Amino acid sequence: MNGIDRLHEIVRRLRDPQTGCPWDRVQTLETLKPCVLEETYELLAAMDKPEDSANHIEELGDVLLQVMFQSVMAEQENKFTFEDVTNGVADKLVHRHPHVFGDVVAKDEATVMKNWERIKQMEHRKEARHSALDGVPATLPALLKARRTMEKAKRVGYEEDLKPVAIEGDPGEFLLRVVKSIAAQGVDSEAALEKATAAYAARFRAFESDQKKI
Repeated sequence: MNGIDRLHEIVRRLRDPQTGCPWDRVQTLETLKPCVLEETYELLAAMDKPEDSANHIEELGDVLLQVMFQSVMAEQENKFTFEDVTNGVADKLVHRHPHVFGDVVAKDEATVMKNWERIKQMEHRKEARHSALDGVPATLPALLKARRTMEKAKRVGYEEDLKPVAIEGDPGEFLLRVVKSIAAQGVDSEAALEKATAAYAARFRAFESDQKKI
């Protein structure tokens, strides 16, 4: 039995309504959310220390467990299977890499990312997604959301001429000074960045709308 099949069988036994673990069999998608978040952050920490292979393996396994656990829950409800999950992501990778698995030519990263966003938009038309930004989770922390919003906009050819700020010394220390300066004005830096990102996103969506008219 290979590792995936073994893990699948173990989780099935843990979730068995009669003989499974009392904790595992009562979990729901809602109760698992903190587990998914915690395991993700622990994996990020392990990625900062790649020389510790044992810990990296353990944290990757914990994230994989979350995927398997939810898949087994879905199997029990006759919704989907772990194989559906793996086949789904495999199909997506093949479809979004026509320059590898097809005859499309893409010789640089910028072209790859532009094609990726175009293909992604075509895939999501049936899901009522109308913008390249629709896939940016609303719950992301403000700083990460701002970065992802600008990255996704850039991939489809939109980039504003925002004046660069001279960073002196360590970038992290620079950010600390910015946060301190904003706080001194009685402003919440997280809320301020959320507002600015929302305004940026609105301008980008207007750009998308104009592009569709051409």
